[in-house]
Amino acid sequence: MKTIKISDLTPGVIFDKPVYLDGENLLLPANIPLRTKDLERLKRWDIAEVRTDGEPINPTSSARDPQVFQDLFKGGPSTELLKKYTEAVKTLDAAFESLRNNRAPKAADINKIVESLLPAIRDHTDSMVAFTIHLAAGGSTSLAESSVNCMILSTVIGLILKLPPQRLLQLAIGALLHDIGMTKVPTELLEKTDNLSEEELNVIHRHTLFSYSYVTKVLKYPEEIGQIVLQHHERWDGKGYPRGLEGEHIALPARIVSLTDSFEAMVRDRPYRNSMIGYSAMRQVLNDNSRRFDSEILKVFIKSMGIYPIGSIVLLNDGSIGRVIRIHGDAPLRPTIRLIVDKDGRKVGDTENLVNDLLEEKSLFIAKAINPTDVNARSK
Repeated sequence: MKTIKISDLTPGVIFDKPVYLDGENLLLPANIPLRTKDLERLKRWDIAEVRTDGEPINPTSSARDPQVFQDLFKGGPSTELLKKYTEAVKTLDAAFESLRNNRAPKAADINKIVESLLPAIRDHTDSMVAFTIHLAAGGSTSLAESSVNCMILSTVIGLILKLPPQRLLQLAIGALLHDIGMTKVPTELLEKTDNLSEEELNVIHRHTLFSYSYVTKVLKYPEEIGQIVLQHHERWDGKGYPRGLEGEHIALPARIVSLTDSFEAMVRDRPYRNSMIGYSAMRQVLNDNSRRFDSEILKVFIKSMGIYPIGSIVLLNDGSIGRVIRIHGDAPLRPTIRLIVDKDGRKVGDTENLVNDLLEEKSLFIAKAINPTDVNARSK
C-alpha cells in the first residue's frame, strides 16, 4: 500500500480501491467520495496520513445521475410514481416543520402518506426502491425524505415477510415516524463537526424517547407503532439504546427499521449520488456479522434489494456493461440488466432496448460493479 498525506486530500476525492487509516481500519470504501467532515475528523484525531492500493478518480459531474431514471422507467409509470413520492416528502416535511414550531401535526396527514405509498410500493417495488437510492440531488437529504425512504424499504421487507395487513400498516407508519424526535434536537448539535460530549450524545439518544411519547400520546397511535420508534436504535448484540435490548427482545418491526434506517443513512450522506452508492452500502451491511442487525432480516433485505441494487452499473463476464433494472428476490446475484455497452465495446443507443435477464441467460454473470465514469472509457 502507498501512503497519502492528509494535507494532499480534498473533499470529494474518490479512490478506485478502499482507503485505510492504518492498513487495516477502513476509512473509505472504493468509489465513495471523501466528505468534508471525514477530513475534519482525521485532522482532529491528528492522523497525518492514510493508506491505499488505489488511485484517485474523477467523480461524476452530476450528483443526481439522471440516466438512472431514463433506464429504469422506459415504458414505465415514472411520472405518477415520482409525483406520489415527492408529495409524500412534501407532506411529511410540513408535518415535521409544524412540530419544530411547536404545532402538532395531524395523524390524518401521516395516514394519507401511507395510504398513497403502500399500493405504489406493492405494485412497483423496483421503481420505488430506485427512488430511495438515486433520487436525492447530492448532499444530505431532508429528514422527511430520509423517513419516506426508510418507510419504502421497510415496507418492501414487510411484504416479503408476508406480514398481515394491519402489521404491515403499523410497520409503514412506524418507519415513517421513526425519527420524528429528531425535530427536537438542536440544529447546531446535529451539524456539529467536533466530537460530541457525553451529554450531547445523551441529548441525541433521547430522540427515541420523545418519538415514542409523541407517537403514542399526541398522535394516539397504538403501542405497536410506539415500540418501533422507541427501539429502532437497539442492536442485535445488545449494545444499542435506549434500553440495551438484545436479539428477539427487540420488536420485529423495530429490527426491520433498524436495518433500513442504517442502509438509508449510508446512501444518504454522500456529496455525490452515483450508481455505486447502493452496492457500496450493501457491502457494508453484509459485513455486519450479527452485531447490529438480525441476520434473518438481513437475508430478507438482500432478497428485496439484491447484492447489486437497482441502478447499479455492472460489468458482465462477456465484457458488456449494463445497469440493474430489476431484482430477482430468490436469485440476488442474477438481476435483469439493460445494456449500456455491448460485448464488442459498442455504446448502446438510447432507442435500443437490449435487456439481459441473468436468471435466464445462464452463461452470463456479473463480474463486478463499476463506477459510471468507467463506461465511456470502455465504449467505442
